[in-house]
Amino acid sequence: MRTHLPPRALFIVLSIACLLAVWLSLALGPVSLPLADLLRAGLRLMGWPVAGEDLQQAELILGQIRVPRTLLGLAVGAVLALSGVGMQGLFRNPLADPGLVGVSSGAALGAAVAIVAGASLGGAMPEFLAPYLLSICAFTGGLMVTAIVYRLGRRDGQTSVGIMLLAGVAMTALAGSIIGLFTYLADDASLRTLTFWNLGTLNGASYARLWPLLLVCALVILWLPRRAKALNALLLGESEARHLGVEVERLKRELILCIALGVGAAVAAAGLIGFVGLVVPHLVRLIAGPDHRVVLPASALAGASLLLFADVFARLVLAPAELPIGIVTVFIGAPFFLFLLVRGRA
Repeated sequence: MRTHLPPRALFIVLSIACLLAVWLSLALGPVSLPLADLLRAGLRLMGWPVAGEDLQQAELILGQIRVPRTLLGLAVGAVLALSGVGMQGLFRNPLADPGLVGVSSGAALGAAVAIVAGASLGGAMPEFLAPYLLSICAFTGGLMVTAIVYRLGRRDGQTSVGIMLLAGVAMTALAGSIIGLFTYLADDASLRTLTFWNLGTLNGASYARLWPLLLVCALVILWLPRRAKALNALLLGESEARHLGVEVERLKRELILCIALGVGAAVAAAGLIGFVGLVVPHLVRLIAGPDHRVVLPASALAGASLLLFADVFARLVLAPAELPIGIVTVFIGAPFFLFLLVRGRA
């Protein structure tokens, strides 16, 4: 029988990896910050009276660029990984991905509308919401497509996971075709923005973009682990879970809503970043076993760490230019996915 890593050892390793990823994310970039300057600048940002005129540049880089970018990477990675765990629990398939219900494609469609028709939409909304136009459209698009998929999967008071899967595939294809139409209609500037957004990036992170995601991230992190036992029961099958006292239909609705909120907020903040929700939960299950009481928090730590490491690599590999982080995660995730397929055949 396969021997799994004890949960305590797993959490220690993942916590160390997460701290290392945070340090590298704060320290490395076009301008690298030595550890001493990083600590002193961080203390000054927190209000501690640390002397030194040479810290002004480090304080500016850390406070205005690195800290919001690191927090964004932590939140997006954790939310995508948790959403992947929820999706795999819902479909009872370790190869399920959060994009199966169409939330990622819906968010991408909403972003395409905001990028190409932003001038018209921006003039029709209150001025204080104008800076959040892209995030609002992407978040709304993800929720709308998920709502349609969920409605198509409902019949006689029951939710058919198989029909939802097929509806998600169809809605993803439809959203992709509409995005293609907007790409054709876009001018050069909008086309460049749309292309880079679809590749995913943490560049341009700001506190204004960050706080809505942190709110949603907190809700997802607080809610999903509380449903760990119900997800464990669902692994046995819907009938068995009902006999164990789980309200299966309510659990499905809550999972779909949670996944839609989490992935919609993550895509709205950072663009399309693939494979995190697929690779991280599956890898954690291989190491720690299927118990969701361990898989959920471990996946959050692992997803946050993986995305920060990928972001550091994206910053440095073509410096001073920056590689879109979605490309890096696909380079990591696609070979791993192929490995899973070959391993499954064996």
